[in-house]
Amino acid sequence: MVKILVIEDDDSFRNVLVQMLEKAGFEVKHASDGNQALTICDSYMPDLVLTDIIMPDKEGLETIQELVSKIPGIKIIAMSGGGRFGPDSYLPLAKRLGAKKTLQKPFMREELMTTIQEALEAE
Repeated sequence: MVKILVIEDDDSFRNVLVQMLEKAGFEVKHASDGNQALTICDSYMPDLVLTDIIMPDKEGLETIQELVSKIPGIKIIAMSGGGRFGPDSYLPLAKRLGAKKTLQKPFMREELMTTIQEALEAE
């Protein structure tokens, strides 16, 4: 079973993502920020991380850098709804830092599932 870690500060959106992924057959853990996610990764080795970019405490770009350093080869999907500068400025940077794929919020379930499959298959 593929293990996914969801990092999202919006409680309701995080809950929807977790439920959607569990229904699709994934094993899912979740965190509300990067600090919590890195602690979870000490004992839970996810196959894929789905992370928001704009979050309090430890934001997504910094979290991506730390995850790539801590778990070489980790598959990461960065997602963003924009923030102050819009998703077009954050998502390309997330890819340069190590994210395999990106998603612009809002996205549909089919787009999420396709992106997860593509990220898992990426080298």
